[in-house]
Amino acid sequence: MASQAQLDMLKKLHTVNGFIAALDQSGGSTPKALKLYGVNEDQYSGDEQMYDQVHQMRTRIITNEAFNGKRVLGAILFENTLDREIEGLASSVYLWEEKQVIPFLKVDKGLLDEKDGVQLMKDIPGLDQLLDKANDKGVFGTKMRSVIKLANKDGVHAIVKQQFEVSAQILAKGLVPIIEPEIDINSPEKAAAELLLKGELLNHLDALPETQNVMLKLTLPDVAGFYDSLIAHPRVLKVVALSGGYNRQEANRRLSENKGMIASFSRALSEGLSAQQSDAEFGKTLDESIESIYQASIS
Repeated sequence: MASQAQLDMLKKLHTVNGFIAALDQSGGSTPKALKLYGVNEDQYSGDEQMYDQVHQMRTRIITNEAFNGKRVLGAILFENTLDREIEGLASSVYLWEEKQVIPFLKVDKGLLDEKDGVQLMKDIPGLDQLLDKANDKGVFGTKMRSVIKLANKDGVHAIVKQQFEVSAQILAKGLVPIIEPEIDINSPEKAAAELLLKGELLNHLDALPETQNVMLKLTLPDVAGFYDSLIAHPRVLKVVALSGGYNRQEANRRLSENKGMIASFSRALSEGLSAQQSDAEFGKTLDESIESIYQASIS
């Protein structure tokens, strides 16, 4: 049975405008995220120091007054962040209790090598235990990413099948999965891949029982309004958009053309932020970033 906090989070998703901040870079993507923030690899040694640095960056973002539940609906964390604290509270608890921002957890363990034009997720050992921990820490939902490179029918089918199989395990634990079959923005077959993906997603959504709802995280489509049928689907709580390598201006432009999609940006959110900025400069840059993404999400 859902807790009162989960019911409050669900109500917020349904009734409040805003976007989801993706603060879940992990493993191989962390050094790049730190470098963009102005922290080079010679400033830390080993994974633990690297994760200390990235937690400092995320804490600076999350605790800033510009980052709050009025414009930011939710935030996606990864497990290392979930295990850490912000101002004496578990990171997920701080997000909800202090900021009214819904916490989500990245649960995938990275990607397999490309086959049939796609990269499936690696196996996720210990997923049930991770989901139990997420529940204990007040997390609302999860996110998992796989990648489509080409418009290969078998590959796209395999991607969506795997996503929904893992989603069933997540739903059984009372959490809401964000299904993320990213289409590479540089794919020479992007539009054709979008067509295949939409069909597969609709087929799997139609097969879900009425008691189960999911969220989708998708690459911004080439044709405005292309995912309207997914946005309107009764089993879909929200369709969120990844920035996928587009800069913030381009990501916002594309997003504003797709009514009903909201942002779930990572690089586009932190663009322009730097460890070297004063608190005033940092806050001003973050506020402008959040406002531009918020406006694109509600247009």
